Amino acid sequence: MIAPAATVTTVPRSVRLGYGVGSFCTATVGAVPGLLLLYYMTNFLAVPAWLAGVVVTAPKIWDLVANPLVGRWSDRTRSRLGPRRPWMLAGALTLPITFFLVFAGPPLRGAPAALYVGVCFMAVATAYALFEVPYKAMPGEMTHDYHERTSLLQWRMIFIGVGTAISGVLAPAIATSQGEEGTLASYRAMGLTIAVILLLSMLGAFFGTARAPMTGAPEPDGGGWREQFAAIKGNPAFLWITVLACVQMLAVSMMLAAAPYFATYVVGSPQATQTLFAALVGPILLTMPLWTWLAKRLDKRGAMVLAALLFAGGTTVAMATPLFGSVWAHVWILLVGVGYAGVQLLLFSMLADVIAADAAGSGKRRAGVLTGLWTAIENGVSAFGALIFGVILSIGGFIESDPSTPVQQPESAVTAVLIGQTAVPALLLFASVAITLRYRLRPPAAPEPAASG
Repeated sequence: MIAPAATVTTVPRSVRLGYGVGSFCTATVGAVPGLLLLYYMTNFLAVPAWLAGVVVTAPKIWDLVANPLVGRWSDRTRSRLGPRRPWMLAGALTLPITFFLVFAGPPLRGAPAALYVGVCFMAVATAYALFEVPYKAMPGEMTHDYHERTSLLQWRMIFIGVGTAISGVLAPAIATSQGEEGTLASYRAMGLTIAVILLLSMLGAFFGTARAPMTGAPEPDGGGWREQFAAIKGNPAFLWITVLACVQMLAVSMMLAAAPYFATYVVGSPQATQTLFAALVGPILLTMPLWTWLAKRLDKRGAMVLAALLFAGGTTVAMATPLFGSVWAHVWILLVGVGYAGVQLLLFSMLADVIAADAAGSGKRRAGVLTGLWTAIENGVSAFGALIFGVILSIGGFIESDPSTPVQQPESAVTAVLIGQTAVPALLLFASVAITLRYRLRPPAAPEPAASG
């Protein structure tokens, strides 16, 4: 249980907005490569599906080193800008450049193209860690209040919804603006557009959090890596929230990687990627107040169970898309969007609770280390979604190509796309429900009323 705080720190609205706008980075860097990078490599750079999956996954292994390291550095930073914001600025100045280079469309094919994309994507992972790890550490330090953190993160999720729309609607629209499946030039234009949006949003978060409160932040943890990891191992709430995030993000990353294939080969139109994402994003923008209310009514654990069941149920029913067509897919993706909205809000709110509880119990500032390790593990595991989907495609006999040599995919490849988009993610999401039931961190008890004299 979280220890009750003596006072409640209310985060100013200007800071909520400033903090929330940084979620454009979270949404786009996670979703655009997850949605388009595998397809870009297999269908434009003639990279075999299994090798493209390796390229998407390999930089995430580096996250296991970079993210905890950045978190540790930010915990120990003493600056007039605070411990987190200098690192956010460094990420803001480097991530947009490296992101554009990933989709720059070099005159390479096959393994050389895979190597180029892999190096650039490694640079993206490093720059993203500089911004994202300290950014995610901030909510647990802005307020002591259990429900105020959910209210703060509601704003973040609204911006994630808008960022997801940019990722799932605008980015594919630009990528396919020149021909049905797009061209290297259209992917290059998409990369540049998203890079500009990243720069503006990350700088907005840097300046917008200048007045963010620090609620009696404890001193940095002076112990070495061994002592800090030992403390983390002794924190069951952190371990369970990390396992939960990994399982859910593995499912989400598989669905992202599969989405353009699902739109092209199951729904029957590459442009359906945009309308499917519009169906996903709509509930994220509209249901935040509902999920905030449910988190108070059912507690965060109960609301998470409900969200995951809705997410898994919609994904399961979407398996019937080949029988019932495009409208069926869009209707059930709306239900997926409702569940996904709740899962994302509650996951980050629960992480902020874990960080706050750790600081209260230990008297040490190690939000950066906790967030860095959590983000590294989550990113690493979620990257395996693209790898697993790539393997499923290879088993199904998917044929790589480039625009000059289009191919007709075998029926087994279409079946593999459907399995990777629906069946496997649904099983993972149902498993996440059981994991949620092992999460034990609860709200603080209300204080006893003072005895009357």
